[in-house]
Amino acid sequence: MGNALRFLYGNCCKPTTQEYGYGYGVPTYTDGLSALVHDIYHFETTSQVPEGLGRHVVSSKKAQANWYKKLAEAWKAAKPPPRTPDEAARLVILTLKNHLKADVEGLLAYYGLPSPQALVQTSELLPPSNSHPPQGVKFELQTLPVDAKAVADGDTVTVYVNTVDPREAANLPRDVKLAATQRAKARAVRDYVKADALQKKIVDAGYRVLTGPNNEDILARKYRIRLRGIDAPESSMPFGKEAKDEMTKLVQGKCLRVLVYGEDRYNRYVGDIYCNNKFVQVKYLNSKPLFHIV
Repeated sequence: MGNALRFLYGNCCKPTTQEYGYGYGVPTYTDGLSALVHDIYHFETTSQVPEGLGRHVVSSKKAQANWYKKLAEAWKAAKPPPRTPDEAARLVILTLKNHLKADVEGLLAYYGLPSPQALVQTSELLPPSNSHPPQGVKFELQTLPVDAKAVADGDTVTVYVNTVDPREAANLPRDVKLAATQRAKARAVRDYVKADALQKKIVDAGYRVLTGPNNEDILARKYRIRLRGIDAPESSMPFGKEAKDEMTKLVQGKCLRVLVYGEDRYNRYVGDIYCNNKFVQVKYLNSKPLFHIV
C-alpha cells in the first residue's frame, strides 16, 4: 500500500481497548475513519476482509474482497486522502457506486460513517466563494459554459477558463496573446490559412479561441478535469454510456466552479466541481440507482 495509508495507519489507527469487540468483529477505534484505514491496510497485507462485515451486507466475501481492493486503489489515488468521516464516506460511496445500495449502506453503517442521504444534506451546497477553501485545494477555476463534446466519460470533463480572469491573465504567455491578436486580424481580412495556422499554435500551447455569445473572440485556457473521488466506467464498458450521459446532463451549457487539488499521472487536474451551487459529484452519484456489477 502507499505511504499515505501507512502514515494514517500508524498515526490514526490506535485501538482504544482491544482490537476487536462488540461481538461483530468491529474494531474498537476512536472513529470509523481509523477503523476503515486499518481494515484497508489489513486487506492489503492479508487479503482478508473483516469477519463481522457479513452481518451488515448482502454480498459474498468474494464480493467484499473486491470492494476493499477498489477502496485501497481509490485511497491511494486520493490527493489528499480522506481526513474526516464525511470525506471517507464520500470516497466509499463514489468508489462503490456501481454496487448494490444495500452493500454500500451496510459498509458505511459497519464503520459508523455518514449515510448517502446524510452526505447529500450536508455536502450538496457550494462552499461560499468568500470562505477559506477546503484543505488541500491548490487553486480555483471559474469556467466558461461547458460543451457536451467536452465530456469524455463519466469522470473526465474538459473546461475552458477565460484569460481575462486575473489568475489566467497573470500567467498568459506573451506569444499566445500575440497569436490571438494576429489571428483576429487575419480573419478580419479573410486570410483563413494564416488564421488557422495561428489557431493551431494557440491550441498547441494549451489555449483556444472560442466564440462568445455575441460572436466575439474569447481566448481561453484549456483544463482537463478528473472528478475527485469518481471512478466511472469507460464508455465501452457496461454502464459507460449511461455514466457519460448523466455527467453531460449535469454540466452541459453550465459555467462551473472547480476546486483543484492536484494532478494525476495523465496530467489531468483532479478537482471537485460545483454547478448552480450544487456539488456535482454528489448530484451525479444520486442521479441513478447504484448499479450492481456481476
